[in-house]
Amino acid sequence: MDFTREAWERAMKVQEIFLQAMSGEISWLRAAEIIGVTPRSMRRWHCRYLRYGYDGLLDRRRRKPSSRSAPFEEVQRILRLYREKYGGFNGRHFHQIACREHGVSLSYSFVKKALQGAGLLPKKRARGRHRRRREPRACFGEMLLIDGSRHRWLALDPERFLVLMTVLDDATKQLLYAQFFETESSHAVMTGLREVILKYGLPMVLYTDRATWAVYSPTAGHVPRQTRPTQLARALKQLGIEHKS
Repeated sequence: MDFTREAWERAMKVQEIFLQAMSGEISWLRAAEIIGVTPRSMRRWHCRYLRYGYDGLLDRRRRKPSSRSAPFEEVQRILRLYREKYGGFNGRHFHQIACREHGVSLSYSFVKKALQGAGLLPKKRARGRHRRRREPRACFGEMLLIDGSRHRWLALDPERFLVLMTVLDDATKQLLYAQFFETESSHAVMTGLREVILKYGLPMVLYTDRATWAVYSPTAGHVPRQTRPTQLARALKQLGIEHKS
């Protein structure tokens, strides 16, 4: 069944408002005002959503429930869970915790789209050709990935920021090392690498982002200067490890 472009755009707008109301960001009365319908019409749409999922916001003549729909209460629970307890988490991390700690069974892509539709996660642009996913290395230990994630990790100390330094094996995605540090520094990076090398041996390649401890780039967005190697770059050269960023 074909619909006009305006019909699709309105359905998408209605879906976003619905998700915001489901997450508790706005009231259902306010949602009706934004969409431009009466509270009674909002209740009818609410019923269609409960029965048919997102498709019910567009196709009023549908008589068969959509196989892609999810229980309204479950979607609402997930949105409120993120807004009230896990605000600031990225979609992947939140989905892992929600599945492990709160019994969520919906797919990552569904949860991510619901959070984006409710305005709780940003909608990122698709990456260009030069940023497409590369093929992982074939052998364990051939390439290591090291990175730091700054976040309020401690539930009992919610105002304290810590950096979680992690080292992953590129081929298997196995977590080889994880440790909290106060800052993402050369000391934190070198400490993590030392632990991994002593346990697993030397890798062929180390992959990092373009943090100040990894490369020297005096101006943001410019190509790093190889003429001024960092402490990490000098150590990798002595060990015969290739550095990619």
